Amino acid sequence: MAGFGRPRKRGVNTLKDNFHVDEIRARIHDSAGVRSVTGGHELTFAALGTQCRVVFVAPAGQARQVAERVVDWVAQFEAKYSRFWPHSLVSRINAAAGRDWVDLDPEAESLLALNDQLVFLSRGLLDPTSLPLIRLWDWKTGKVPDEADVAAARLLVGWSRVQRRPGGVRLPAPGMALDFGGMGKEYAVDQVIALLTGAGVASALVDFGADVRAMGLPPDGRPAWLIGLEDPVRPGNAWTGISVRNCAVASSGDYVRKFEIDGRRYGHIIDPRSGRPVANGVRSVHVIAPSCTQAGLLSTSAFVAGPVEGLRLLNVTMGVSGAIVTDREKMFSQRFHENLNA
Repeated sequence: MAGFGRPRKRGVNTLKDNFHVDEIRARIHDSAGVRSVTGGHELTFAALGTQCRVVFVAPAGQARQVAERVVDWVAQFEAKYSRFWPHSLVSRINAAAGRDWVDLDPEAESLLALNDQLVFLSRGLLDPTSLPLIRLWDWKTGKVPDEADVAAARLLVGWSRVQRRPGGVRLPAPGMALDFGGMGKEYAVDQVIALLTGAGVASALVDFGADVRAMGLPPDGRPAWLIGLEDPVRPGNAWTGISVRNCAVASSGDYVRKFEIDGRRYGHIIDPRSGRPVANGVRSVHVIAPSCTQAGLLSTSAFVAGPVEGLRLLNVTMGVSGAIVTDREKMFSQRFHENLNA
């Protein structure tokens, strides 16, 4: 596999908001490589807290150029929106909570507007202001926070409280904080598909940590892309495979980041209504939808809603299908069977 090596120096980098991205760009470039696969190329790299893979067929002689454009875009996206990067826009907004307005460029305004839609469509089951609750739970030490701390953090959660004006955003209370982790990878997948389309790529599969979107046909001549759905009981193994074309697949589950106390499992997906990890018997949800953002929205919403309401949500949403894996059974929405491999 051909490595990328260090990117060219670009002096002071700006993302329209003068955020320095050299460090993140260098880290991702160091992890990146491109290799030839049957009929095309495969790009792999580490970013957004996960392993990323892009299989694509580039115009003649442009594979490396296309790969570098993908890596550069992802580096800029992570530098701008990751809450773990102290110079990011999100970190600046959170640091100014209860005090100042923070300037937004048009791209950031569009992303906040998209979160409006996500909160509305999920009926509040997803809330980008849930970070105060998320910070209470430490899945490394396995400590359950006090009820008083959960109650106090819940008072800081509520997307409707976020103040917006053209070109600016403000969190009104100290301690409020945004986290786009609930949709960031899925949004990035969709944006990379758009980037590839603009670069003349007609066939691609973008996989960022099992959030996937396929475009066109596989370069190896198969009639569809094959996606494995991970078994929550045996992580690393698929419980089934599905065939997809020109659509996205996203999965949500609580079986990797978790801890157990007295036989009770505490997963990493928080219900903003209770402030506690979801505990409704659902182990994983897999959704097929036109975009990865929509698939991710629905998979997490169905996970939080529970098996009955979650399946109803999938059945009433046009153009999507999905499967819900619980402690006892697998539940399929209408038309999900159409994508199952024979």
